[in-house]
Amino acid sequence: MSDRFNLLALGKANIRILHYTWLAFFMTFLVWLGLGPTMPFIKEALDLTDQQAKVLLILNVAMTIPARIIVGMLVDRLGPRIMYTGILVLGGLVSIAFAWADDYEQLAILRFLSGFIGAGFVVGIRMIGEWFPARQTGIAQGIYGGWGNFGSAGAALTLPFIAVNLGGADGWRYAITLASIAAIAYGILYYFIVSNTPKGSTYFKPKKSGAMEVTSVGDLLLYILMNIPLYVALAVLTWKLSPHNMGLIGQAATHAIYAGLLILYAVQVWKIWHINGHVLKKPVPEMHRYKFKQVAILDFAYLVTFGTELAVVSMLAMFYVSWFDIPKVTAALLAGIYPFINLVARPGGGWISDKIGRKRTLIIVFAGITASFLTLGFVEQGWPVWMVVAVTIVGGIFSKAGSGAVYAMVPLVQRRLTGQIAGMVGAFGNVGAVIFLTVNSLVDYDQFFLFIGIVAALVFFMILLFLEEPCGHMVETLPDGTVQIIEVN
Repeated sequence: MSDRFNLLALGKANIRILHYTWLAFFMTFLVWLGLGPTMPFIKEALDLTDQQAKVLLILNVAMTIPARIIVGMLVDRLGPRIMYTGILVLGGLVSIAFAWADDYEQLAILRFLSGFIGAGFVVGIRMIGEWFPARQTGIAQGIYGGWGNFGSAGAALTLPFIAVNLGGADGWRYAITLASIAAIAYGILYYFIVSNTPKGSTYFKPKKSGAMEVTSVGDLLLYILMNIPLYVALAVLTWKLSPHNMGLIGQAATHAIYAGLLILYAVQVWKIWHINGHVLKKPVPEMHRYKFKQVAILDFAYLVTFGTELAVVSMLAMFYVSWFDIPKVTAALLAGIYPFINLVARPGGGWISDKIGRKRTLIIVFAGITASFLTLGFVEQGWPVWMVVAVTIVGGIFSKAGSGAVYAMVPLVQRRLTGQIAGMVGAFGNVGAVIFLTVNSLVDYDQFFLFIGIVAALVFFMILLFLEEPCGHMVETLPDGTVQIIEVN
């Protein structure tokens, strides 16, 4: 592979893989995040309340939390090609079922199930990590993430027009169905046009399955603790659906879900111990170690960057309609600007990380996220719409660049665990979305923005004080026992 990164060099296999894979990611987001721009149409057609609409937005991101963990494990074991095909095909079918649901209960269940298509993002992180060297991983992962994320902008720019011009009150059904059929078709095509690694390269797999491998006693304890927010986010969702709030599920079902989450966490702790308990008896050789605190900090960083993106793109159209009395199509177009900037901002974050360093880039972007959303925290309905849109765009640029910077570092932690690390980091992005959207359902929009700014400030200091810049090499062992050294800077 040449040192020069040329996005138009389609004669190179890795560049073709990059384009094929960001387009697969694009299709997952077109289907998954198409809910936001179509929600005003769904709400009107089915006469939903504001709370019912907001709960659907929360449900849309909830399933992605466990799905990204599971998909991260599966992609490390099975490879990206088969995983992306499966996610696009199955996700498209569930989305079609949602589009033709008849009542709110069906909508809620199917939207919850649809969330797993958002886990497709994790698959591409492993694929791109296999095809590009460390010196290009930031820009490659940034383009993959940024251009793929553009699927949410594609949904905002196309689905409302289809909903308006096709099928009358059922226009939103046709819009979602057409997007889903396109995803299914591309998922089938993807299987036949890609391979998991360059010719002659080894696809490293974890030594054990069921939990991430860690390499020290401290990391083992931290890993156990870092699983708690994943279950707390699902518990928060359950509370939101309980009789004390939406009343979508009964008290007995609520208690059963809480108990099930506790049992699942206990099982997860047992799996973590089963995979890693040996570190208490026999230290892992220094050459095979990595620092799990790096993963933990990236988890919280992505909770803010991608959690903010998911939450804002989900509520922005409704915010513009509610606070500024803008027509629905106009609001959808203005909201579409926010994900549109992914085309440049996320690749830009990855590219800057390659040039000036991963930690320095994250410090800069988190300062920008904090300032932007604290400013939006003081927004009033009397503000000019252009000013609100402008500040939102600035916040979006920093948050999307931050997502690019996070995943510029993810593949440099431990190669054989890239899928699992990407899955956990990605799951925390959805934890952030659930938290932020839940806050959005409880408070006014200005307080929602202020909350994001405060959380971003806390993570800024975490990065500043504890994150370490990747350097040197990581070591992996080939199936025949040969040690391979992989450069990380």
